[in-house]
Amino acid sequence: MILFTFSRQGWESWDMTGRPVIREGMPVLVDEDLLFDDGGTPRATVAVNRWLRELPINGGPAASTWWNYARVLRAWMEFLATCAVGVFGSRERLRQALGAYAEHRCAGPLPARFAVSTWNQHMSVLSVFYRWARAEGHATAEPFSYRNAVAVFDGVMVRRQVNTAARRRAKPHTTIKYLESDFADMFVRALRGLAPDGTADTGFRGRNLARNAVIAELALATGLRLAEFTHLLVYELPVLPAAPTELPIPFPVPVSITKGGIARTTWISYSALASAHRYVGLERAADVEGSSWRPAARAGGPLRVSRPDARGGWINGVRTGWDALSAAERRRLVAPDGGSCLLGVRADGGPFTDWNTVFTRTSNRVRARWEPRFPAVTPHRLRHTFSMATMERLVGGYYQQAAQLVADTGGDAALTLYLSKADPLAVLRDLLGHSSVRTTEHYLSRLDMTRVYRDAYERAGMAAGLVDADTRAEADDEFADEDGDEF
Repeated sequence: MILFTFSRQGWESWDMTGRPVIREGMPVLVDEDLLFDDGGTPRATVAVNRWLRELPINGGPAASTWWNYARVLRAWMEFLATCAVGVFGSRERLRQALGAYAEHRCAGPLPARFAVSTWNQHMSVLSVFYRWARAEGHATAEPFSYRNAVAVFDGVMVRRQVNTAARRRAKPHTTIKYLESDFADMFVRALRGLAPDGTADTGFRGRNLARNAVIAELALATGLRLAEFTHLLVYELPVLPAAPTELPIPFPVPVSITKGGIARTTWISYSALASAHRYVGLERAADVEGSSWRPAARAGGPLRVSRPDARGGWINGVRTGWDALSAAERRRLVAPDGGSCLLGVRADGGPFTDWNTVFTRTSNRVRARWEPRFPAVTPHRLRHTFSMATMERLVGGYYQQAAQLVADTGGDAALTLYLSKADPLAVLRDLLGHSSVRTTEHYLSRLDMTRVYRDAYERAGMAAGLVDADTRAEADDEFADEDGDEF
């Protein structure tokens, strides 16, 4: 089975009466013989491709989602073909094939085996597809059975169905996926070429140190995803306030590069924003000055920018807003004086995008030289770190106190009111771009929220005189011999 990318280029020569409505970059599945029907009877690929095309209006607006789902369907359809079972066959035949598929993915050849998480993802995608196919009349049966289960979200009990084909996994109480503040500081210092104590790391000879540290600080202070901070334009960096402020500074995220195209405004600390502006004015300015970099013709050629401002610029002679530019188009932008328009650039002024490699190498260096417990840092781990640090401050009242301080001195009234009145979960939901508080609550449950609330409770109790040092010591003493033999 062939999986290829749909493109509208040259559609005028296709003998069509109008422009194709299929989205650019949509995955398309077709059998090896390149046919979509047999004697006028549509094949299963027709229904599959229709389902893929409808994903943007059925809760899957991101291109990465389309491709993940298409790969799942291709793997399933190819396996069914080896068993001579139709995609829309009888329930009995489909369940037999599902059993053989489970054996193939669990105990088959090594290259074919799935991890539990991968298997469960495939079952979830296939379940969604077959439910759609039955509702649309393409299928009369599906291979799955379901059991009823109860889940609790935001204190509300919700009944849901669970696919019995999913495999169970061990669920630890917490899975730490973020950096504590000392590890976060250690990581940023290592990116700057410094040792954990802040002194120069004489044994390291890295390049673009200021750029690497600034982008990591930006991710830690804003919660931006990899695609978002990678494709942020230098013109989209918020203006630095005239004076330092304790309040976070609003940071609009370009809708064209957010996950699912969901508009949101996050925030950034004054110190992180000041660091970014210093990089723009010094190291970055030196890298792009007189740069002869131009995007390759195979990437689409250069998009030349003139008269840029915070909202947009003239691109190849047409006034265009930055929000209208996709990630691929942003990589092709050439600044008026040369060099890329992205915030993070290479030494030759071209766009830099390989942040996974930078973060992985730095993590390995920290772990090998200073801290054996140091985890592998990915761009998304920085987002998790932002989430936890922000929630700690929201729950602990730091931002509320800062907002009141700013209000007393005539600061941003709207942001002050927002921080003073909004629920911490609702604030974090807005910053992360989640669709609901329930999503944020479920997201946090996979981190370590028990510690956040425990620490906040303890600080509040100490401040109110309800928990003193002796009380805490006595409670801690109860666990001192937990692993011993005393009773």
